[in-house]
Amino acid sequence: MASGKATLGEIDRFGRPVFSAVIRPHRSLSLRGFRILMVLVCLVSCAASLPFVIMGFWPVAGFFGLDFLGLYIAFRVSYRRGEAFEFLELTPIRLLFRKVSPRGEVQDWQFNPLWTRLDREVDEEYGMQHLSLTSRNEHVEIARDLSPPERETLAEAFGRALADVKRGH
Repeated sequence: MASGKATLGEIDRFGRPVFSAVIRPHRSLSLRGFRILMVLVCLVSCAASLPFVIMGFWPVAGFFGLDFLGLYIAFRVSYRRGEAFEFLELTPIRLLFRKVSPRGEVQDWQFNPLWTRLDREVDEEYGMQHLSLTSRNEHVEIARDLSPPERETLAEAFGRALADVKRGH
């Protein structure tokens, strides 16, 4: 006898993620590498400004210090922006895209996977430039911080998962 109620197994199956990804901006320099770089820049700045101080042109040392400070601030801003991330989760009944800013501000978009398509903008010379989710009147760009090859890899994996959901697999 068939019942109109869903079993726990069915609920679990529909709520379980088919695809999930956390997309973070790439930072090529580790925190340890940053510290080493800053020590080296400081040493070079001090060594380069020393002759000017000895000759009596001590304000030049201040300009070397400003260069060091500017570099430090630029790297700190870059690392701060690196704390942002995007979260993409696909279940058979829902597609969630969450964007978290470096300040912790959260924006969520939810789509019905059956009505959502993955749009790709590819440049022949530079690779995949844009990747976005489109559903009805909503259009959201995803994976902005990835390189074109990384964006292509994500698009292939997510595209397969989205197609599987649409086919009911």
